[in-house]
Amino acid sequence: MKKQIKSFKSAFKGFCSAVKSESHMRFHLVATFYVFAFGCFYDFSAEKWALLAVLCSFVIVLELVNTCVERLCDLLCDRYDFSVKIIKDIAAAAVLAVSFSAVFTAVLFFLNFEVIGKIFLYFANNPVMLGLLILSAVISAVFVCAGPVKVKNAILSIKRKDKH
Repeated sequence: MKKQIKSFKSAFKGFCSAVKSESHMRFHLVATFYVFAFGCFYDFSAEKWALLAVLCSFVIVLELVNTCVERLCDLLCDRYDFSVKIIKDIAAAAVLAVSFSAVFTAVLFFLNFEVIGKIFLYFANNPVMLGLLILSAVISAVFVCAGPVKVKNAILSIKRKDKH
């Protein structure tokens, strides 16, 4: 049992490392959050929810694999090499291909103007929820662009300035 727990800890550390270092990973996580948050406004079947979950997971998994390929290439080759560039580009293309499929599927599932209108009305009639949505969008943008490490360091530097 200890071996399994250690494996889970290692996997979680690897996931956290990818989230900290890769803005694309953070973007995919934020996109997944909003897919499921806004999906609650729709009357999706279990099959549609499952497909959304599989596609979101597949994009995240491929982003993890892409990160591994890039780091392994950097480890094995410390100078610019055209072959390494092609390998990295192909790994990134795998993520892009699945991302396009996920976006296409999301457009098919979410492009319902009646539901979109209800979503607008919901937020227009609930200013607190609109505020939370805007706040979540700002936090998401900072999370994607700055990343958790930079955000944490920025907060620490603000706290240090307050002490002086």
